[in-house]
Amino acid sequence: MSIPAISKAEKIRQTFRPVEKVIFFILALGLLFSALALFTSANRYFTVEIPKDGGTLREGIVGFPRFINPLFAISDADRDLTGLVYSGLLSYEPGAGLVPNLAEDYQISDDGLSYTFKLKKDLTFQDGAPLTADDVAFTILKAQDPNLKSPKRPNWDGVKIEKIGDLEIRFTLSQPYAPFLENATLGILPKHLWQDVSADQFTFTTLNTEPVGSGPYKIKSLSRDQSGLPEFYELVPFKNYALGKPHILNLITKFYTTSDKALTALEMKELDSLSTISPHDALRLKSGGENVVTTALPRIFGIFFNQNQATIFANKEVRQALNLATNKDSIVEEVLDGYATKLTGPIPPGFLGSNLNDTASESDDFDNARLALATSTLEKNGWKKNTSGIYEKKSKKESQLLSFSIATANTPELKATADILKNQWQKIGAEVDIKIFEPGDLNQNVIRPRKYDALLFGEVVGRDLDLFAFWHSSQRIDPGLNIALYASIKADKLLSDGRKLSDRAIQIDKYRQFEDLVADDLPAIFLYSPDFIYVIPKSLQGLTLGTINTPAERFADIQDWYLSTERVWKIFAPKEQN
Repeated sequence: MSIPAISKAEKIRQTFRPVEKVIFFILALGLLFSALALFTSANRYFTVEIPKDGGTLREGIVGFPRFINPLFAISDADRDLTGLVYSGLLSYEPGAGLVPNLAEDYQISDDGLSYTFKLKKDLTFQDGAPLTADDVAFTILKAQDPNLKSPKRPNWDGVKIEKIGDLEIRFTLSQPYAPFLENATLGILPKHLWQDVSADQFTFTTLNTEPVGSGPYKIKSLSRDQSGLPEFYELVPFKNYALGKPHILNLITKFYTTSDKALTALEMKELDSLSTISPHDALRLKSGGENVVTTALPRIFGIFFNQNQATIFANKEVRQALNLATNKDSIVEEVLDGYATKLTGPIPPGFLGSNLNDTASESDDFDNARLALATSTLEKNGWKKNTSGIYEKKSKKESQLLSFSIATANTPELKATADILKNQWQKIGAEVDIKIFEPGDLNQNVIRPRKYDALLFGEVVGRDLDLFAFWHSSQRIDPGLNIALYASIKADKLLSDGRKLSDRAIQIDKYRQFEDLVADDLPAIFLYSPDFIYVIPKSLQGLTLGTINTPAERFADIQDWYLSTERVWKIFAPKEQN
C-alpha cells in the first residue's frame, strides 16, 4: 500500500531529465542540511552544556598517609587526604581567596580581636551525624591541648573560644592579628567519634587512617599491601558537602615510595594525574603531549648571609658585588627548566600587585657589564686581588679574604643551584666552598644553631604574607626563622604593624616599604620562586589552581572538577549555568 502524495511525487521525479534530477537532489540535500542546522541551533539556544557526573580519576601520591587528621597532618600524603576528607569554617577558593565553607558568614569586630562565625544549617559529617558549634569548639580545644602536641597549637595559642549557640561560635584574640582567618581553614573533627579518645591514644586510633569528616570526598575502601602499608584509597563524593557534591564519582589515590616510581606509573598509564614532578620531567612530558599545568608557589629561595659567622658579609660592598654577579635567569632556565620566577625581593611574585618581582628592569639583565660593575664595587672599597686571584682587603687590624662556604640541602635542584652560584662568583674573584647536608642534618645542626657562612635555602611564606617570623629581629635566634639574622628598627615596626592591619591596602603599603628597606640593606640574595607542577588528563575540566600554599590545595575546588559534559534544557540547569 503506497501513500498517494509520495507516489505522485515519485511519478513527477521520474519525469525529470538527468540535469533536473541533479538539481532536485542538491535542493533536497540543502533542505535537509538547513533543517539539521536549524535543529542544532535551536537545541543550542534552548539547552546548555553542564558537567556530567561520573568518571574515575586516579591520583598519584608520593609517600604514605599516617595522619589523615587536620591536627597532625604534616606530610604531603597526610595533607592530600586530609584536604579531601575534612573541611573547615573557611576554605581557599582559587581566584577568590578565603571563602565560607562550613560557615555561612563571619564578622570581625572593629578592634580586630573577635571573630564570630555562623554555621550553615543542616550540616552533617560523612556518617550522617550533625555538625554543630560543639564540634568546632572541640576541635580547637584539642588543637590547644599541650598533651597532644599538635603542630596547629601555635595558631590557636591564647585564643578564647565561646559557643554562642548550636550554629554560632566566637574566637577572641589577645591582640589583633590580620592573618588569623587562615586558621579558620582547619578541618573540623567529629566530636562524637573523638571525644572518648585519650590524649595518649590520639595518634594511634584507626580514625587517623579511616577518618570521617565533612569534606568533598569520603572513604569507600582502603587497600593495604602485605606489610600493612596503604596501596590506595577509593573515595566517593560526599553528597552533603557544604560547597556542593563533586562531579567525579570515583577518586583513587595511589601511593608510591618515590617520585620516580610514581612517574613510571604515570607513563605506564596506571595514573591519570600526578603533582610530584620535577621541572626536567615536566618539560619532557609536556613535549610528549601530556597536559601540564602550573602555578606559582609562595616560596622564596635565596642565599641568606650570616654576618655573625662570616664577617666579610658585614661589608655591604661584598653583598652588592655578589648580587651583581648572580645570573638568576641562568638558574631558572638551567636548573628549573623555566618552571620558576626569578626574584628581586623577599615577597613572592604577585602578592603585592605589581611589585619588584613582577617586572624586570634593565638592572635585572645579566651581561659582562654587571660583572665589571661587581669587581669595580669591590675595588672602590679597598679590595684587591691577591696572587691566587682572590679578592682581599687589608687594614692595620686585619686582612679579609673573599672566601666563604655555601651550606645547602642534598637535593638535585639546590646542589645544581649552588654549583652555578659558585661558578658565577668565582668569576669576580671569590673563593667559594659548597657544603651539602641531608635535610634533617641541615636543619638540626646547621640552621638551628646558625652555623653557616651563607645558606642556600627556601622559605614557605604562605598566602597570609606574615613576614614577621622570617625577618623581625626578635626571630634571629632559633626557633625563629630569621636565617639572615636581619636587624632593622624600621623593618621591625613595619612588620609588626603589617601583621595587625586588616586593611589590605594599608598592609600592602607597609610591606612595600619593608621590601624597599631589604633591597637597600641586602641581607640576602633572592633567587627564585618555584612553580607548582601538576600533570592532569586532557579530559579534566573545572580545575583552577590560583596561588596555593601547599600541594594539597590543588584540591581546593575539586567539587567543580569534571571529566565529561552533557546538554540539558536551560530550565533544568543549575542557576550558575544559565
